[in-house]
Amino acid sequence: MARYTVAEAADMLGITTGAVRNRLSRGTLRSTKEDGTVYVFLSGDMSRDAKRDAGEIPGGMSHSESDPLTSELRDRLRYVEGQLEAERQAHSEARRLLAAALERIPAIEAPQEAADTPETVEEAPDRAEPRSATGGTQEGARRPWWRRVFGG
Repeated sequence: MARYTVAEAADMLGITTGAVRNRLSRGTLRSTKEDGTVYVFLSGDMSRDAKRDAGEIPGGMSHSESDPLTSELRDRLRYVEGQLEAERQAHSEARRLLAAALERIPAIEAPQEAADTPETVEEAPDRAEPRSATGGTQEGARRPWWRRVFGG
């Protein structure tokens, strides 16, 4: 067993220093700390092995136990991806419908009935109840909200 710094061990294994630290925290590599420097112990047969992390199985689990778990996770991933695609399609359809409705708004004109004398609260102080927002005389005098927002 030879002793290397984390950076040297990462270079020897062909992985990043973060991957070496992850292996140290999982306990798959042995290390010691001296004077604030972490040294990793590597045997002479350890060389650049990029597949090592991919092939590791959590401690206490055999290959036969990990295969059903992997297939279950893949099935769940496919299901979630399918759900995501369905939501994207639904969202796209909703945007299309909204755009079509917004295009039709200018075709729906508000009635242009002009009132003889529009009555306001200032003109009739004895009238205390508010006027209806859907009342006929005020709609003709004001521009519709969609014209104020979108212009036209």
